Amino acid sequence: MSKQQIQRAAWHDYRSRCIYMITITKRWDQPPFSSLVGDYRLPTGSPGCSSTAMTPLGTIIQQAIRHLPCHEPAIKLLQYSVMPDHAHILLFVTRPTAEPIGAAIARMKAEINRSWGYGSVFNPGFNDQILKSSRSLQTLYDYIRDNPRRLAVRQAMPDFFRRVRNITINGRRCQSYGNQFLLRCPFKEQVVVHRADDEATRRVLRERWLYAAANGGVLVSPFISPAEKAVRAEAEEAGGRVILISNNPFAERYKPNVRDFDLCCRGRLLIVTPAGGEWAGEKVSREVCMAMNALAADIYAAGA
Repeated sequence: MSKQQIQRAAWHDYRSRCIYMITITKRWDQPPFSSLVGDYRLPTGSPGCSSTAMTPLGTIIQQAIRHLPCHEPAIKLLQYSVMPDHAHILLFVTRPTAEPIGAAIARMKAEINRSWGYGSVFNPGFNDQILKSSRSLQTLYDYIRDNPRRLAVRQAMPDFFRRVRNITINGRRCQSYGNQFLLRCPFKEQVVVHRADDEATRRVLRERWLYAAANGGVLVSPFISPAEKAVRAEAEEAGGRVILISNNPFAERYKPNVRDFDLCCRGRLLIVTPAGGEWAGEKVSREVCMAMNALAADIYAAGA
């Protein structure tokens, strides 16, 4: 399944009252929207920390985002971030509208193109994430605000995603390898396929998981069953990001298989396993499977 086929949540009415995080991305032939400034070693929000300085094109985009509620009265702008090659817009549609949210985004993009005057600025369409009632708005604020620092860390330390690190998840000591920032993504989905699930249930869940993956979310699971493995494969094909729970401890100088190593280097995979090798073994028992899914649930819940 291609990314274009799963960009929208078929079960959701995009004309309804809702909070969205919209992401629009730069066309390859357009100049950067912004550049990074500041020191990534300083905490986000402190003086001199990582931030973005707008280019002329970025200034146009920033102004259009700020003026969006003036042109679209039903929309309240909550927060935004203009990065070098994309922009995040957190907005609240305060009442039901006659048109889906995509119509307002299309008008804003068209206005930016006219103001810029040098062709289409953005790639077609946009990505969206729908804020669940279980997720904290403050988590989203923090995630968007921290965007420049995350990019600065990746640029300053190319090996950042190729190291084993010790982390703690809900009191459990774990080891991890890959993109640590995936743990902070506010749009995570736990992938669990139960034997008792009928085909209709599996179809609905698969659609939700792949929608999340295609729109910047993160899937969390040990991906043990064939159905779960199939979801992971489709999500990664669509450009999705994954936190993989492993039962194998990391040996000294650990390095995953070639495919997973490449995904880690590209920032699209984090592998997590308990420290101490308590689940080690080629065969995954039912008890270990349940424990791995419980760890996935803890990661999913983190940051809610």
